Amino acid sequence: MPLCGPPLPRILLNNVSCMRNAQLILRNINVSIHDGGALVLTGANGAGKSTFLRMIAGFSRPSAGEILWNGHDITSSGVFEQFKLQLNWLSLKDAIKERLTVLDNVQWFEVLEGKSGKSLKALEFMGLGRLANEKARMLSMGQRKRLQLARLLAIDRPIWLLDEPSVALDDEGVKLLEHIISDHRKKGGIVFVATHLPIEVEDAMILRLPQRFPRRKTMVDLLS
Repeated sequence: MPLCGPPLPRILLNNVSCMRNAQLILRNINVSIHDGGALVLTGANGAGKSTFLRMIAGFSRPSAGEILWNGHDITSSGVFEQFKLQLNWLSLKDAIKERLTVLDNVQWFEVLEGKSGKSLKALEFMGLGRLANEKARMLSMGQRKRLQLARLLAIDRPIWLLDEPSVALDDEGVKLLEHIISDHRKKGGIVFVATHLPIEVEDAMILRLPQRFPRRKTMVDLLS
């Protein structure tokens, strides 16, 4: 009887590098993520955190190496069409339609998924239930970020790509963010988080991207 080896990683980055504007942004990245796993990307602004997420999302191709999903290269057209349906993307551009209500802003995405029934519950969990019928233009920056997070819950895809998800959130909002990340992982979901702010993600792999450009010297440096 043949022996069964360990399961393949759900997502594997094999010696991946990425160029942007003729500059090497990411060099020789090796990462393996199984169901329930998390990777936290840290580093200074411009280090390549967003570039990394865009590459995972398939918006840009690696200049070297490969990204595998279930053992298949995501840049293959047939594979990518399936892979992109697994992704939930949260970026700094919130894509909120200000003339629509808060509830409509979540339901619209839910309808695109062919799903229903989770939008209001997601808003209530994120503390926006009482604002469900208000126009989205009335929301504060922190409330807009909570609305984005409510979309994650309503759409419910297995792989989350979160670019600076805690920006504009108060302490309570950060705790909610940490909770939904933990809960998603317990269900087997995968989370990639790019952040320059501290977020509690239990047992996550940490990848610190080096600063690409030397810091400009200040007067304090010159006098020391």
